[in-house]
Amino acid sequence: MNDNFEMVAKTFQGLEEVLAEELRNLGAENVIPGKRMVAFEGNKELLYKANLCCRTALRILKPFYKFSAKDADSLYEQAKEYDWSQLLTIDKTFQIDTVAYSDEFSHSRFVTYRIKDAIVDWFKDRYGADKRPGVRLVDADVMINVHISGTDVTLSLDSSGESLHKRGYRVAQTEAPINEVLAAGILLRSGYRGDCPLVDPMCGSGTFLIEAAMIAANINPGIYRRGFAFERWKDFDADLFDSIFNDDSAEREPAYPICGADISPKAIDIARENIKSAGMAKYITLEVKPISRWEEAPLPAGILVTNPPYGERISAPDMDALYATIGNRLKNVFQGYHAWIIGYRDEYFAKIGLAASEKVPVLNGALECELREYVIFEGDKKSFLKAGGKLKNHDTEQADRTHKKNNKERRFRDSDERNERRFKDSKERKFRDRDSISGDRKFKDRDARRHDDRHRKSVDRSDRYNSTEIQADSDNPLALRRNPYALRSIQGKAPSLPKQDGPIMRSRGWKKK
Repeated sequence: MNDNFEMVAKTFQGLEEVLAEELRNLGAENVIPGKRMVAFEGNKELLYKANLCCRTALRILKPFYKFSAKDADSLYEQAKEYDWSQLLTIDKTFQIDTVAYSDEFSHSRFVTYRIKDAIVDWFKDRYGADKRPGVRLVDADVMINVHISGTDVTLSLDSSGESLHKRGYRVAQTEAPINEVLAAGILLRSGYRGDCPLVDPMCGSGTFLIEAAMIAANINPGIYRRGFAFERWKDFDADLFDSIFNDDSAEREPAYPICGADISPKAIDIARENIKSAGMAKYITLEVKPISRWEEAPLPAGILVTNPPYGERISAPDMDALYATIGNRLKNVFQGYHAWIIGYRDEYFAKIGLAASEKVPVLNGALECELREYVIFEGDKKSFLKAGGKLKNHDTEQADRTHKKNNKERRFRDSDERNERRFKDSKERKFRDRDSISGDRKFKDRDARRHDDRHRKSVDRSDRYNSTEIQADSDNPLALRRNPYALRSIQGKAPSLPKQDGPIMRSRGWKKK
């Protein structure tokens, strides 16, 4: 018996392929990356593992009901058709989160109210006017996700609860810390798997360092959380989840250094608190040091990743000088490293003075940022490539190829669906038009007239553009492809130029010998 069901994992833009690879490694089937999401299939065990183990997932959804609705009334009626006793009882609470991309449903809060009314009325109709589950804005027993695209409505159970980026280890933070899921995604996209040194010279509250240590030690990011929403479901299997949660057989000791620094002593103190909370203190070294004072890098060459100030919420006295210093240290200290820098402004990236081998759009909070990779090598680029160097690692190239392939397949699939709809609509419209005219003879006469008109126009065009007169009079072999009337107007005429007192062409600066 196949117990698999459909699931959707949400993530950040730019991390779809990384998340897809994580899910495949967990045993997911039919993995299809989309825009800020990955669709896949698996069983209850995989749902638990996806929440506990995926470093780049924001939440895991389990769709349970799909329908079409063209307005608020049909939305309410369709939602009320579902048997809500499968998910809720009158002593449970629920909350609704709505995402709508639709002209028909432009206000997500109104959609939330209509779905809520449908659920409440379903219970009132069966158990009495005062018998209904409660509604909570946070920490409800059952969390329902509503996704609307056009008129297509999908209701899903949110199995995660709080966003999965809230690992549970952060006890303090600097201003504008990077999201944990984004940090882990950047590390995985860089190719980091704990098999080389990792450096963050502007570490802030230590998010990159902690996520790197967990990757190197193969520690699941979900072990710090208080809980997951699926633990309050009616079909929750506590024994199965305990066996997954307590399995530490794949954990290991990191073999390479993980180093962090920051110019701010306060930031280093905060990072140290978070690192201690995560239990990663023995794997990470910290020091107060500005980027300008880096004189040597850990060997062998590894990966540098950092999130410098953008000049938005956090700034430096001289932003241009800061980014120029980053470029200078990369070129003079971190030869052999792959540096991954997330930023917001092109003019600051330009101050680094290096050509990026890769640029990836990412969303950091509300800012549309860019992640850039710089391959730091000695000498010039040509010599580096001739010696066998690569500007992209194999995993990244494969992810890019897979992403392009999936996008291409999705475009073809969407195009086929649109063409099928257009053909269907055209066919229905054709039959409607025919029904409005009485008698088959009128159709036959009309179609015959249209056919004769098309044939006559085709013959006229053929006569005009293939006449023997044009073929005989024209010396230009391309004349048949051109407008014959324009050709007639210029035949036998020589080009005219304005009269010149001196030479027509400008002197080229040489003299006759």
